[in-house]
Amino acid sequence: MPPLTSSPAWQALAAHRARLAGTSMRELFAQDPGRAARFAVEAAGLHLDYSKHRITDETLRLLLALAASRDLGGWTRRMFDGEKINASEGRAVLHVALRAGRGPFPPGRDVMPEVEATLARMRAFSDAVRSGEWRGGTGELVTDVVNIGIGGSDLGPRMVTRALRAFGGPRPRVHFVANGDPADLAATLPALDPAHTLFIVASKTFTTVETLTNARRAREWIAGALGGRAVGRHFAAVSANVEAATEFGLDESAVFPMWDWVGGRYSLWSAVGLPIALAAGYERFAELLAGARAMDEHFRTAPAERNLPVLMALLGVWYANFWGAQSHCVLPYAEDLHYLPAYLQQLEMESNGKRVDRDGNVVDYATAPVIWGAAGTNSQHSFHQLLHQGRLLVPSDFVLLARGAEPAEAHAMLTANALAQSAALMAGKDDPQAPHRALPGNQPSSTLLLPALEPRALGALLAAYEHKVFAQGVIWNVNSFDQWGVEHGKVLARGLLPRLLEGGEAPELDASTRALLARIRGNGGGGD
Repeated sequence: MPPLTSSPAWQALAAHRARLAGTSMRELFAQDPGRAARFAVEAAGLHLDYSKHRITDETLRLLLALAASRDLGGWTRRMFDGEKINASEGRAVLHVALRAGRGPFPPGRDVMPEVEATLARMRAFSDAVRSGEWRGGTGELVTDVVNIGIGGSDLGPRMVTRALRAFGGPRPRVHFVANGDPADLAATLPALDPAHTLFIVASKTFTTVETLTNARRAREWIAGALGGRAVGRHFAAVSANVEAATEFGLDESAVFPMWDWVGGRYSLWSAVGLPIALAAGYERFAELLAGARAMDEHFRTAPAERNLPVLMALLGVWYANFWGAQSHCVLPYAEDLHYLPAYLQQLEMESNGKRVDRDGNVVDYATAPVIWGAAGTNSQHSFHQLLHQGRLLVPSDFVLLARGAEPAEAHAMLTANALAQSAALMAGKDDPQAPHRALPGNQPSSTLLLPALEPRALGALLAAYEHKVFAQGVIWNVNSFDQWGVEHGKVLARGLLPRLLEGGEAPELDASTRALLARIRGNGGGGD
């Protein structure tokens, strides 16, 4: 396989981009009355309108040829067959097994008995807490659950729990603590009663510094109020390190498994999603899995030209690699999707924010763009100004709902704003008499339409983004499932900590870090 940028498929796209440079989307719509209908696709209940892009039929043909030249279909089969496509860690990538709903899966390595057993335990535990069968150490009902995790053990369940809050009952209320800064936990505890509070500690290794630090503080809070013997009834864990969790004070029956074939940012479908089941009920969690399963089947079987995640991936490659776009904006027009941009930041940038390809070569092309965004309509009153009149090319995803919560007038207002923003970004506005009022337009955007903010549609949406990221990783020839860049900073922090607490020289550090270390310790920030 030739290097990506010297491949015939890449060169053909570069030449096509040069020919398309002076064409506006307004012209493309004027020339093609059927454009909106042709550049749209349905999958797993979702509707993707991708007509407001700087593309033609020829663009799609060339992008699809690029995907085929990188063997996207073969890599997809290898992932679903359970091959160890995470080569740098020697692991399979089987988050799709978490929502497969059938066995044996994958062929030749059936993990479904483990998955099904864990789902059954999640159902039993969440049902017991929600019904009042599971009680605290003093016999009180659990009214509040606090999930302690960070990264994938926080962002996924936090985002989904917020998105599905309309499906929750009055009890339990679910809270999330992630930051190693003590202020995060300290801000959460005052409103809670220890006798009515259950903590979930989510850490694959049960050694994550931020998570374990917060978990120890939470244990002290419970023990101080209820006594040490009550701790076991106020904690559950999601971890591969059962021994460490039991040493912490948990009963083994309250420790749910994590597996090395599930990366953290792909783990909300596993026992990491326990807060979702507790907040919204296990049946809603099962529906979330079903929606993701439907998108998995679509991604695995649909032809590339009608494959929703593949089309999303190809559009991202088109702008990042041929138009120089360095960021991508996500705009959910639903307040309950407040955390979607943050969730996608980890999913996309941790997966594909790589400078070395699978073969160990430094790449000479862009990989993951910066993902950012916020909920509409709030975002319209802040950074949309840049989208409309700034000089940066920023592709955007509008995520909106066909049906929203009552009152209908409020949902209509929200929808009108979303549609108006995408239309204005595309068409712009001419005003020769007042240039400062003119909007150049030609800013690309996709619109992802969900039938409603319900579990199946949300599951399909999140799985679509997962597969988009995977497809882009295949095209860019990067491993989307490791994150070595995350690890180095953790190692340095462990070395710096004793210098802050105990003093001592640090000749191995750069001059700037040594000076800052000395200044912080001199101001009482260390242990002297």
